[in-house]
Amino acid sequence: MDKKKLAFTKTNYILTAVGMAVIIIGLILMTGPISTEQAFEPDIFSARRIKVAPFVTLLGFLTIVVAIMYRPKEKEKEINEDKE
Repeated sequence: MDKKKLAFTKTNYILTAVGMAVIIIGLILMTGPISTEQAFEPDIFSARRIKVAPFVTLLGFLTIVVAIMYRPKEKEKEINEDKE
């Protein structure tokens, strides 16, 4: 397979992996105790779960969009081709 026809470079894949990791961290930040019929848990309204976690998750999605749109400069491509 010719490398010139590949849509993504190694950098694209690394940025995508970073974006996925940030999304997972954001989703983990959203987790916590739940309220039941017997006990109300006020932590469901904490700043971490309402403000920080959605922002971190949004940053992850934006990182993936950047990873998809990223295109290396032509000079960088030429240098990488010469090394291989």
